[in-house]
Amino acid sequence: MSIETIIAKYGLAALFLGAGLEGETVVIAGGLLSHKGLLPLPGAMAAAAAGSFVADQIFFSAGRYFRGKAWVKRQQKRPLFARALGLLERYPIGFIFAFRFIYGFRTISPIAIGTTRVETRLFVLINAIAAIVWGIAFTGIGYLFGHSFEKLIERFMPHGHAVLYLAGGIVAIAAIVGGVHWWRSRAQRDA
Repeated sequence: MSIETIIAKYGLAALFLGAGLEGETVVIAGGLLSHKGLLPLPGAMAAAAAGSFVADQIFFSAGRYFRGKAWVKRQQKRPLFARALGLLERYPIGFIFAFRFIYGFRTISPIAIGTTRVETRLFVLINAIAAIVWGIAFTGIGYLFGHSFEKLIERFMPHGHAVLYLAGGIVAIAAIVGGVHWWRSRAQRDA
């Protein structure tokens, strides 16, 4: 099976999972694949937004329903958790919208927000809007700068299909990172 066939068959599903687990790198790669004509641009944007939205809803719900559990209490001891709560207190709607754009805050913030009195309805609404903006923006970066990315990649990998192999590598790395995160969170939960 060729890499083009694999991307055509699993590309949007991989982009959905990668957007939720890894983030920007996978979504930009999805834009790059759209630039190459291997994924539909609207589909890539939708998969990126949906993956991000679902992951953040899961983290928010985990913070909300498991706030008394040991793994959430461990998260609460992290300095980033306290910073997220401080920003949420000062700029509630702005922070809920912006946390996914701030490096380091993407995973911890929805858990932190879930432990507060922020209404679920409010979080869902702002999270949906932010996920759509985020998905369009980062997929768009990959799409708009696709030609430049291709030239840069071809400089280092002069053989054909360099972009496909790079995108496939990024998706594989995202899957590995997601697996490691899952394994570590499971190990922490069991401890």
